[in-house]
Amino acid sequence: MMSTVALRRAWAADLDTATLYQLLKLRVDVFVVEQACAYPELDGRDLLPDTRHLWLDDEGEVIATLRLLEEHEDGVTSFRLGRLCTAVPARGHGYTTRLLQAALAETGSATVRLNAQSYLVDMYAKYGFVADGAEFLDDGIPHVPMRRG
Repeated sequence: MMSTVALRRAWAADLDTATLYQLLKLRVDVFVVEQACAYPELDGRDLLPDTRHLWLDDEGEVIATLRLLEEHEDGVTSFRLGRLCTAVPARGHGYTTRLLQAALAETGSATVRLNAQSYLVDMYAKYGFVADGAEFLDDGIPHVPMRRG
């Protein structure tokens, strides 16, 4: 029987503890363990009132996630997309694309910023993102700031 992968979305305040734990565990598994990058994954932004979490659920297991933050400057709301990752066994099925499309549908015409790992610049460019600064090292990994809108 084929499993059904469901797109889920929640405001920070609406996340239950078990789901938040799964989201954070996946992010740590990918960014800290797999990429061997010791950095402060728990940055205080996951539970902000205007933070949205999107994830893909495969029969109760989180297999991919994305965090969407609101940023406010001079009365203008923009968004920051980050913490996008997919579990190793779930890669190659278009799940990243599915999450990106859902997040961008949510942001509409507002400006969206992200810091792309440099090898992913071309992937983000397919969604209208353009480089918005010079490449930089973030915890030893090359990144490029990008924006859309």
